[in-house]
Amino acid sequence: MEIWKRNLLVCWFGVFATSSGLSQIAPVLPLYIEHLGVHDVAAIERWSGIAFGITTLVMAIFSPIWGRAADKYGRKAMLLRASLGMAIVVTCMGFVHSVYQLVGLRLLQGTISGFYSGSITLIATQSPRERAGWALGTLSTASVGGMLFGPLFGGYLAETLGFRSVFFSTGLLLLIAFLLSLFFVQEQFTVSQEKVLGFKDIWRRLPNPGLILTMFVTTFVLQLALYSIEPIITVYVGQITQDMTHIALISGLVFAASGLASVIAAPRLGVLSDKIGPQKVMLGALIAAGILFIPQAMVHSPWQLVGLRFLLGIATAGLLPSVNTLLKCNIPDEVAGRAFGFNQSAQFLGTFSGAVLGGQVAAFFGIHYVFFTTSLLLLLNACWVYQTVYKRI
Repeated sequence: MEIWKRNLLVCWFGVFATSSGLSQIAPVLPLYIEHLGVHDVAAIERWSGIAFGITTLVMAIFSPIWGRAADKYGRKAMLLRASLGMAIVVTCMGFVHSVYQLVGLRLLQGTISGFYSGSITLIATQSPRERAGWALGTLSTASVGGMLFGPLFGGYLAETLGFRSVFFSTGLLLLIAFLLSLFFVQEQFTVSQEKVLGFKDIWRRLPNPGLILTMFVTTFVLQLALYSIEPIITVYVGQITQDMTHIALISGLVFAASGLASVIAAPRLGVLSDKIGPQKVMLGALIAAGILFIPQAMVHSPWQLVGLRFLLGIATAGLLPSVNTLLKCNIPDEVAGRAFGFNQSAQFLGTFSGAVLGGQVAAFFGIHYVFFTTSLLLLLNACWVYQTVYKRI
């Protein structure tokens, strides 16, 4: 087996373990905050947004730093650092006794995270250009597959063993990701003794900086749209369901629906992007996702929401792989770590902004308006991609 294929397989399992572990936390986060002593609904919504988003805000700051380190010391080292560090920090979250301690650890987690971004950089630089869409699409199924498994397992653990068990199981999965990377990832990398290029030097080396900027913005908008609702979706499920007994499990099903759809659709959309071009897949996915957010604000039962989230998962399955494929084809390998690091910063900033925006809009105007806002942002971004990317490639 070729090295890049073997590394793809190993990274797939590592990303799956990481994603499933971290996604266990999202559905139970508002309930865990209530368990820690916050009982006002509006306060729970605000703290959920802050606790969920603070990690990604710090990750946005540190991603270019770790990308710079990856270009200098190798991508495997970044996988080991991120997985082991997160394993320790997330396990400690299971021992907190206040929401302030939880937010503090979430902040610390952000400084050492980055397993998925390290995997993207490794696979993007090793995979052949003509197989990049398939490789990155396949890798994305590990992330969304973890998002499918994690909420279901996290909801089950929360109901049977308590909220704290979710953090302990997440720590274990992150430790598994560390061991997989340590023993099975192969990378032939020579530590560079040359001066590391600065941001301006990197920008000058890019053949199409306008396209790269559009990809960064698209990543930001996509993550903002997706995560504007996810931190408070448990609250939304509570508003539209008659059965409050199994709300954690039902919320897990709502989270899992989009993940299942993405696992099915991502590799197929990756193959399609290799054939017709990632810019076409991206534009169609943005339009479809923008439209599908609107009816989610009008559902009357969790099962209607599950169905719409499934369709949304199909639409969004091709977005990040398409972005990463376009980046891979338009950046030199020697600065790939930093270029993908900047894109990850855009992704994390979008996640943080979405989490905070969603929580605040829901608290002041109602959850329904979050769906309308995100729909508008996605459709506006589709117009920009059409003008700056689709018409010029």
